[in-house]
Amino acid sequence: MAREVSGGDLAAAALRIHQGRIRLSVENLANAQSSASTPGGEPYRRKIAVFEPITGETDEPPAVRVVRDRTAFPTIQSPGHPAADAQGNLMLPNVRPATEMGELRSAMRAYEANLRTIATLDDVKGKTIDLLKS
Repeated sequence: MAREVSGGDLAAAALRIHQGRIRLSVENLANAQSSASTPGGEPYRRKIAVFEPITGETDEPPAVRVVRDRTAFPTIQSPGHPAADAQGNLMLPNVRPATEMGELRSAMRAYEANLRTIATLDDVKGKTIDLLKS
């Protein structure tokens, strides 16, 4: 049997989702300049949040899966770098800082909007209780 999902439940679930988005964007930005630890090895691969729909059929919070971005790594010539391959090619992370900053800004705005939703719901509940008391 499906349980009823309230506005507060949805806003709280959305807070968790956007918190995960923020965490991933910050992690991606922190690793945007990292290189592989071994010669010819792969550098940090960008992480992306994939969301499962909120159905109300379970009491579990919505699932957020983390997948690795499969786009190609950019390469540069850097023969002296310890992580460069035998030809002197160095693979860089597939993180684009401008894209991550946009994603971070979007996630922060969505998080803030859900905080405002929860505050508004609390205000409406309080006013309803006040009306019922009088």
